Amino acid sequence: MRNWARAALARLDAHDEAALVTVLATEGSAPREAGTKMVVWRGGQSGTIGGGNLEYRVADQARRMLDGGQAHFAIQDYPLGPLLAQCCGGRVRMFLERLNDNSRDWLTEAARRMDAAQPFEVRTRFDPGLLTKSIAPILATEDGASVTLSGAPATARGVRPELGDVMVERADAPRPPLLLFGAGHVGQAIAQAFAPLPFRLFWYDSRPETADIPGVTVLPPDEIVAKARSASPDAYGLVLTHDHAQDYALVSAGLAGGGFSYFGVIGSKTKRARFISRLRDGGFSEAVLTRMTCPIGLPQLKSKAPEVIAVSVAADLLMRHEAARIRNDEI
Repeated sequence: MRNWARAALARLDAHDEAALVTVLATEGSAPREAGTKMVVWRGGQSGTIGGGNLEYRVADQARRMLDGGQAHFAIQDYPLGPLLAQCCGGRVRMFLERLNDNSRDWLTEAARRMDAAQPFEVRTRFDPGLLTKSIAPILATEDGASVTLSGAPATARGVRPELGDVMVERADAPRPPLLLFGAGHVGQAIAQAFAPLPFRLFWYDSRPETADIPGVTVLPPDEIVAKARSASPDAYGLVLTHDHAQDYALVSAGLAGGGFSYFGVIGSKTKRARFISRLRDGGFSEAVLTRMTCPIGLPQLKSKAPEVIAVSVAADLLMRHEAARIRNDEI
């Protein structure tokens, strides 16, 4: 879920009690990984822990906990094969906790840090009759289990929390910046497609009429070009403005600035050839020119519909992001 804390706060703002469901640990094949969260309330839910019978059972248990009025939390083990008739065949340990107005402080801090893409830890202390929650920054991003219990990785069976134990959940998955230049029909479809994905979207357009589109920052063309020139090396860039001249200015600045791990430009092979020719004349080397991707998206998808382009681009960037993550893990 993009920001589970904001989803929980929205329910509290609606004067609706909610439960936060967390995958504590998995064993074998499971639909989602440890740390996955879902917010459940009496009339609905936000997020998913994998769907199917597992999600149905867990959501039902969360609602029964809300209706019961006694338990503040529950830890439940689900063997996926024998109990739920799911073919995954693995095992999942779930943590369910009630949320109310007393939860606002730590939820607000968690939501703020997620909005800012700041790594943090959720610390839960099991005190008599209640859970004591706090948010702490992660000062280093070394590898480690996403959920630990009193210093040891949480497991899908065995030791459960006792009074005084502290559970720590890491929320430090990197979200690279995605600089999106252009807020036309394709830009809007791409922004919508990327909203729930693990990227931080920075969306720019130079036309005053786009100011009413949520998420768009309107800047003069030279300031938008400066954003491309100063992009960080881990950034992803997508150029699809209303003006080919502005597209070229952004491409030239982005390549000159040396940033972007991916830099895509919407257009045909003909547009690419023209841009490459001008960039060569401008002194760009062949090695630098290979950093520009045009056309964008998966080559197997030929549709020019904005929604299809958006899905195609999202799939391409997700695969690139995952490949980069695997390379970094191997270093």
